Amino acid sequence: MSRFVYKLLQSANQTSSGCRRISLATVRNAESESQEGAPARTVLVEKDSHITLIGLNREQQRNSIDANTAEQLTEAISQFEADDTSPVGVLYGIGGSFCAGYDLEELEAEAQRGSLNFLLRHEGSVGPTRRHLRKPLVCGISGFCVAGGLELALMCDLRVMEDTAVLGFFNRRLGVPLSDGGTVRLAAAVGYSNALEIIATGRRIYSGEARRIGLVNRVVATGTALGQAVNLAFSIAKFPMASLMHDRNAVLENANAYNKPGFHVASYNEIMNVTSDMITDMQEGVKRFKNSEIKGPKTDSWSIKEKTIPDWEKAEIEIEKQKQKT
Repeated sequence: MSRFVYKLLQSANQTSSGCRRISLATVRNAESESQEGAPARTVLVEKDSHITLIGLNREQQRNSIDANTAEQLTEAISQFEADDTSPVGVLYGIGGSFCAGYDLEELEAEAQRGSLNFLLRHEGSVGPTRRHLRKPLVCGISGFCVAGGLELALMCDLRVMEDTAVLGFFNRRLGVPLSDGGTVRLAAAVGYSNALEIIATGRRIYSGEARRIGLVNRVVATGTALGQAVNLAFSIAKFPMASLMHDRNAVLENANAYNKPGFHVASYNEIMNVTSDMITDMQEGVKRFKNSEIKGPKTDSWSIKEKTIPDWEKAEIEIEKQKQKT
């Protein structure tokens, strides 16, 4: 057993129902100790019993995906799929955020070259997102799960979201199109109208709404996404896998946009309809984003401004919110 997994198991507190509680901070600290003196890896793979844990490890970049990380993630998932001893996996982000999308520095370099080649990688720009995974993968979402990070989460079978996490296609403000199956999977998950609004506005989606519209499966306390995702993975892996995989694959085949021919055509359309105008939009979007970091929020014209409402209406809204919680 590796030192990393040993520390994870040491940190697992058994509740009355026997569930694990694994802290993302514990994972980060354990891994930083295990990698001391060695070059940092951007994708970490470990096993908790027969569950494969795949961690995005670019904490300083909020686990944004560069070309190297995308390649490592694709390899890690392929190895998990080929591992007969591991029926279910968990994908998570180390350091407080799941994934902030494509790496901004590489995106800027591509924009300066006038290139969109990063969108045209065979399996996907942020990982193996242009195909169905051969095994169930559970996503543990913490912090920011935005842009290509949300497309990665949608690639997974199930999603466990912390109550303070944020979802959204923030790439809208940068002029970067969706290219990793997001348009296909989001519509299948939440319906055409919800998907179009989420994609068109690029707004933030918080945990309550995400759970209500079916974008995530479970909402959990902050700091517990990984542990709860592992719990969910174990609850799936305890069943006979032959019949479970049969039923899972039947859902993928029969659920309209998810059937293989339809999915492949739709994901192909996603990248083949990219135009040269998008390069200009992307160049301007990156400049605007960098200026906003320097000058502050004056350039956030994409944000939806809250209208002024009277106090009595605010009180009514709070009452409605309380009713929804109960």
